[in-house]
Formats: sequence, C-alpha cells, structure tokens
Amino acid sequence: MLIDPSEIFDSIRINKQEAQERQPAALCEWPGCQNKATHPAPKGRDNVRAYWHFCIDHVRQYNQSYNFFSGMDAEAVARYQQDALTGHRPTWRIGENISAHKMTGSTANFEDDWHALCTHLELNGRAGARPRAKVKPEARKIFNAEGKALQVMGLNANATLGDIKAKYKALVKQHHPDANGGDRSTEDRLVEIIKAYQYLKTVVR
Repeated sequence: MLIDPSEIFDSIRINKQEAQERQPAALCEWPGCQNKATHPAPKGRDNVRAYWHFCIDHVRQYNQSYNFFSGMDAEAVARYQQDALTGHRPTWRIGENISAHKMTGSTANFEDDWHALCTHLELNGRAGARPRAKVKPEARKIFNAEGKALQVMGLNANATLGDIKAKYKALVKQHHPDANGGDRSTEDRLVEIIKAYQYLKTVVR
C-alpha cells in the first residue's frame, strides 16, 4: 500500500502564524498598560542591543521623547556625527604611518590607538594569523659536470670558492709525489683533482 508523503508532511507542518498565536503574548512594558507589546524601542545609546517592548500607542509616545544624544554636549554630538561618516572606524591620511602614533595615558586615546591597531591588523590580514615562516633562499642549481667535480674534491653543493681553494691545497699536499717520497701511485687521482679545481674556479663565485 502506497502512502502519500504529502499527507504526513501536512500533518506535522506548523503554520508560522499559528505558532506565534500559541505563544503567550508579552504585555506592554509601559507602567500600568495591559495591552500586547507589539513594538520594540531602543533603551538608549549606552545599551544599543537592549529594547523596551511597548504597544503601538506607547511606542509612539516613547519615540516622541526619545533622544539618542541625551547627556552629550554639542562638541561630542558633532564629533559623533563626523565619525558616523566613516562608520565610526579610524581613518588616516594617505602615506601616514599609524604605527608611529604614541599612546598617551588617557582612556580615549588608548581606545583610539587600540582600534587603530586592530584595524591595521585586519587590513593586513594578520589578525589571529600564525607568524609567517621564513622563506628559505633558493638553492643554486648544480649541473652534472659541477656535481662530479665537487664529488672528486669531496665537497658538497654549498661549497664556496674559498672552500674549494682550501680543499685543493690540502689534496695537492696529500697526493703530490713530492709529498709522498716520490710515490706516483696517486698521480691519476691528483690529475682528477687538478681538472676538477680548474673547472670549479670558473663556475663557483
């Protein structure tokens, strides 16, 4: 027997309006009012995320007397309005180094500098980021002939010209017949060392 799934879904589907009607309606927070609270109203500048809940009549009355700038002098209001043009985010002149700004002991300046630092880190993608790994210098390319020459002299790819010269002097003393009482058994080895040294002098700087 086939079951129509639409019948099952219709039986469990909740109408949004019905769900709202089932909830107990909050009462207006105006003293002495027993009407339903249908409209939120901001509690004030220092508590922007908190709201009163009034009926339509009392929210209108509240809004007529509400003043966001209450308690602020004219200079503070002008400064707030000026900052509102940039979304209350710090701004700098082009080319100005914000890291050169020195913090003073006042709370206002400390907060300004703190916001400036946070914004600077965000703009440069460094907020909460791990320290960057040091970039290793690119290794010098070693070709076959150079690799073989270095191997003959017993040196690695990082050998400098000074290393090559010092190694060459040591090897010549070791394998030269004059240093071995006229023994020429290592003469072929000495020839390889000389050829390797002559080549490396031209490619290693």
